[in-house]
Amino acid sequence: MALVMGIPSAITTFCFWLLKRRIEKQENAREKKEKTRENQEFLLVKSIGAAISLGEATAEAVARIPDTHCNGDMHAALEYAREVKHEQKDFLTKQGIEAIY
Repeated sequence: MALVMGIPSAITTFCFWLLKRRIEKQENAREKKEKTRENQEFLLVKSIGAAISLGEATAEAVARIPDTHCNGDMHAALEYAREVKHEQKDFLTKQGIEAIY
């Protein structure tokens, strides 16, 4: 009698074990994708910073060439790039502080 009662229990336990294993696999895959996405965003932020720095350096170098006549557009673009760079830095700093607290 005890053997007959143990068979459904063993089958149920096995089914729950399979279900748990499947859920853990899905969770691990989701965590891996999330980590990859975080790394991608980090690299995008770094790339944006590098592009802005390159643009700033180029604009400043062109402005120092005596024969060039920089118009207001170059100066405005340089100021805008610096403004955006500082806004991004402030945003990321704020996010970091909020994550700590």
